Amino acid sequence: MKTTLPTDDVFNNDCFRAIANCTYDWESWHTSAGRLLWVNAAVERMTGYSPEECLAMTDYPLPMVAPEDRDKISQVLQQAQADQIGNDVEFRAIHRKGHELWMAVSWQPMFHGNGKHLGFRTSIRDITERNQLREQLKLHAAHLEQLVQERTAQITQLEKNRRKMEKLAALGQLAAGVAHEVNNPLAGIRNAFALFKADVPAEHEHFELLELIDREIERISSITHLMYQLYRPSAQCATSFLIDNIIEDVIRLLEPAAGKAQVRVEQEADTGDIQVTLPEGEVKQILLNLIQNAIQASAPGGTVSIRVRTHSETVKVQVADHGSGITEENLPRIFDPFFSTKTSTPRQGMGLGLSVSRSLIEAMGGSIDVMSAPGSGTCFTASFPQFIQQS
Repeated sequence: MKTTLPTDDVFNNDCFRAIANCTYDWESWHTSAGRLLWVNAAVERMTGYSPEECLAMTDYPLPMVAPEDRDKISQVLQQAQADQIGNDVEFRAIHRKGHELWMAVSWQPMFHGNGKHLGFRTSIRDITERNQLREQLKLHAAHLEQLVQERTAQITQLEKNRRKMEKLAALGQLAAGVAHEVNNPLAGIRNAFALFKADVPAEHEHFELLELIDREIERISSITHLMYQLYRPSAQCATSFLIDNIIEDVIRLLEPAAGKAQVRVEQEADTGDIQVTLPEGEVKQILLNLIQNAIQASAPGGTVSIRVRTHSETVKVQVADHGSGITEENLPRIFDPFFSTKTSTPRQGMGLGLSVSRSLIEAMGGSIDVMSAPGSGTCFTASFPQFIQQS
């Protein structure tokens, strides 16, 4: 659209100047060669530069344009001189005080009433607020997209956990069934063996072999018990006791194993009398499994550290070793039944200890967390509720 001006001399028409000066946008009139003829008072409100200062500029309006956008505005002026029309080209202006503003420029050629070409006009609008709102909208959209991604990841993880729990439940049920089938003939073997062993004198040359058989029968019995616990933990009544006393009992029970492995077990001193109301036998079994694993993971001369902390109504027992650690590949699987990283070490169990421990502690409303890296050791944290409703 071309602008046709009145036939009078518009630049000497006081009324027309008054209207243009009262225009809210920053208006400029230029000759066909691009020289500035007039600029309204809005320029000072928007940039801090007066109309007189603008008229004195040899390269108006580039001194008021951010360096990054001067080439863009130079192209706009070239298009305007070529009688082209443009609208809403955004650029950054620099206020006299130094702060940056966002502007949008539109331009069109001007013609006299008799058709004579008079140059072109530019109209510049402050869009800083609009741009800020647009950036905020982008941030909100990005935040929303992030929330959607997080929720999607959570749903995916929940579905993965659900499938895993179904698999573990089926595996646990199978383990309990196998344990039941094994336990019945095992009881008959144990009774028959007890009678047979009673008739063999201790001085017999093969008596030690009988002792070995007896221990292996007991080991099979403990494995079947763990398999039962994996699927159907035995319910025990909650009693009040000091957590430090249980830890001391477990350390005493494991002294022979620690001594044989040449591993020192250290309990943090002065933890205070932390009383809990929990199934005592289950707490002992959980801590026994964790500390025993730490001893088995330690090299000769190593140390297993035990720390106790309370937070709100939670008692945290940390069991840390300085062994070879657990690989990133194996870390997600350590609580799976029958999974063990001790495949190179004979007679170190069937990988049921951590599975059973997690089942027991989660039944109490607690949890077990693990931090480990190859070469940096492993730290298990058993978080027990301080109190549990008595059965």
